[in-house]
Amino acid sequence: MDLTHYRTFGRSGLRISPMTLGAMTFGLDWEYGASPEDSKAILAKYMEMGGNSVDTANIYTKGHSEKIIGDHLKENNIRRDSMVIATKFFGNMYPGDPNGGGTSRKTMIESLENSLRRLQTDFVDLYWVHAYDEFTPIEETMSALHDMVTAGKVRYIAISDTPAWKISQAQMIAQFRGWSSFIGLQTEYSLLERTSEGELIPMAKEMGLGVMPWSPLKQGILTGKYTRENKGEKLSERYENPEFSEGTYDVIDRLIKLAKEKGVTPTEIALAWVLSRPGVVSTLMGVRTMQHLTNNLKAMEVELSKADMASLNEVSDPPLNFPVPFLRSARNVAHAGANINGWPSIVPPILPKDQKEVY
Repeated sequence: MDLTHYRTFGRSGLRISPMTLGAMTFGLDWEYGASPEDSKAILAKYMEMGGNSVDTANIYTKGHSEKIIGDHLKENNIRRDSMVIATKFFGNMYPGDPNGGGTSRKTMIESLENSLRRLQTDFVDLYWVHAYDEFTPIEETMSALHDMVTAGKVRYIAISDTPAWKISQAQMIAQFRGWSSFIGLQTEYSLLERTSEGELIPMAKEMGLGVMPWSPLKQGILTGKYTRENKGEKLSERYENPEFSEGTYDVIDRLIKLAKEKGVTPTEIALAWVLSRPGVVSTLMGVRTMQHLTNNLKAMEVELSKADMASLNEVSDPPLNFPVPFLRSARNVAHAGANINGWPSIVPPILPKDQKEVY
């Protein structure tokens, strides 16, 4: 697999690369990231290799990330329609302005117009609700998004970091009213963050949303750089090496062991695992250097066997909230211990085999 193995995103005809270039650190405005020149070089290399999906947001490096992307497309006379440019709204760019952030119609319209100006384009391909806004009725948000789509300024809409129940409500309202509905979900997802498997990812599959994980390396913890042996040491100018739980070190140990067996890096194994998960369409990569980009893309060449996946799943198996554990057991009762759709038998049937109905 490579970047040209395009996949349709959610319940749509939009085709994107299996790895999406995350531009959160394009620009040095947060005093950490890649310079505009390095950012453009990374973007050029990604596109040269066939990548077509770039993800940013209005607040990333104070808006500079969007401008760098727009500058690169203009300076190199790149055909706009050849790229899938995604940006997000929600974050407040104007401290003190109560309408500067959130998902109200007023905020959304201003955010979109400013993003279009910085990106130097007439439309965005994918417009993301960046996070859940509990103060705005979801009908208002969905109505405004639909208006943006019908106006031609947005091609598709998607949602990030929002409870499954609220996304389900939004999808049903949109469908019943004939409005545009979400085609994608962004959620944190990695070997160290699998709780979205409880409700968010099953909801996404049922509702026709393609899953695009963020932080698949858990802020670099899954690169293999942090181990039991070097805990407490300062491994970079920016970060101290914290002490993690035994469970985290168990996952790191398994990654390092499997990487050595296959002659690859822990980074490649961790990303390959995410790419192989049900519902995942494209995985975000946050890169600051050309080396980061090269290392991340190698994950597409890694093949994990069923035994490899089982080994990684076992060591990273997450505790999930009610009712998931209960329903797994209840499923066994309903189907008399059968292995249904890959769910293992957890408890024996409540009724013995010779039990008969009383009435």
